[in-house]
Amino acid sequence: MQIGIFTVGDVTTDPTTGRTPTEYERIKATVAIAKKAEDIGLDVFATGEHHNPPFIASNPTATLAYIGAQTERIILSTATTLITTTDPVLIAEDYAKIQHLTDGRVDLMLGRGNTGPVYPWFGKDIRQGINLAIENYALLRRLWSEDVVDWEGRFRTPLQGYTATPRPLEGVAPFVWHGSIRSPEIAEQAAYYGDGYFHNHIFWPSSHAQQMVQLYRQRFEHYGHGSADQAIVGLGGQIFMRHNSQDAVRDFRPYFDNAPVYGHGPTLEEFTQNTPLTVGSPQQVLEKTLSFREYAGDYQRQLFLVDHAGLPLKTVLEQLDLLGEILPEMRKGFAEGRPAHVPDAPTHASRVAAAGGAKDSTVHAEDTMTGTTDRFQKEEVDA
Repeated sequence: MQIGIFTVGDVTTDPTTGRTPTEYERIKATVAIAKKAEDIGLDVFATGEHHNPPFIASNPTATLAYIGAQTERIILSTATTLITTTDPVLIAEDYAKIQHLTDGRVDLMLGRGNTGPVYPWFGKDIRQGINLAIENYALLRRLWSEDVVDWEGRFRTPLQGYTATPRPLEGVAPFVWHGSIRSPEIAEQAAYYGDGYFHNHIFWPSSHAQQMVQLYRQRFEHYGHGSADQAIVGLGGQIFMRHNSQDAVRDFRPYFDNAPVYGHGPTLEEFTQNTPLTVGSPQQVLEKTLSFREYAGDYQRQLFLVDHAGLPLKTVLEQLDLLGEILPEMRKGFAEGRPAHVPDAPTHASRVAAAGGAKDSTVHAEDTMTGTTDRFQKEEVDA
């Protein structure tokens, strides 16, 4: 089980002080948070991708490479890489390069993105979001699995005799998660390829998360990758802790009430009752997080959002210290009763071993999924 944190990189005014951090402060804080995550023993740090204010999460590759140079163990990921508006050629090169720089400590989470103006900024049509995700990912897989690619599609210029460099480290491409909040198409795409599925698991009721994860598991089995309970699942969630639960509610309430994604709707109490948001003591966070298995099954990755809604860096680092205190019990709880046939979270080392050992970075085997875009689209319609 991989346990970690993710950030969306929002620049939000602290409602208790009225102060808004500068972009410089927020970017530097992101690095400090990632380094702290490794210090307390977390497995994963992930950053989102946004190209509009009030976010500083553009160019996640630069952020991850910089953090990678200052860490030794933690896995670096995205949450999300925009497969719709980012050229798959650029994705193939950028993340293979980070893979080499960090000795394989990188994977990525692909998604469509939900900020409408981003599409025309990058010359794309949001009405083609699903088709872009399907075509671009099919090309990305070929770029990582084939030495020389000849390709033609609908949404970018053709490729003739193209080789993406560097080649994936030891012949194994970064592991891919497909992330979404409410998109069954993304769950279907993840299941089709046998990739991981990450449900954001923040804003919606647990019943919605259950439906999305079940859909992915059923389709994973349908496509012949293994039994439904062997599908690779990740969940998100936001937490806020104090040693005393009343203090946690008191301290987090102004941030919740003014947060762009939370405020001016259900109360904090209603939200914590009906969604994965957990505001309370470390023990309450531990118990509620472990309860996610009741509707998601045994899963492989749990990421927490800890720096959203204007929380100052000092408070975020305090949250991580508290998370570190319950981390051993959380690992123990996730391990209890876990069936032996349920796979662990994929890592570069485990995937190299599964492929028969390290190979030269130049991959010669043709991907068995090559040329399947049309078939996937048909399967999606039939489903």
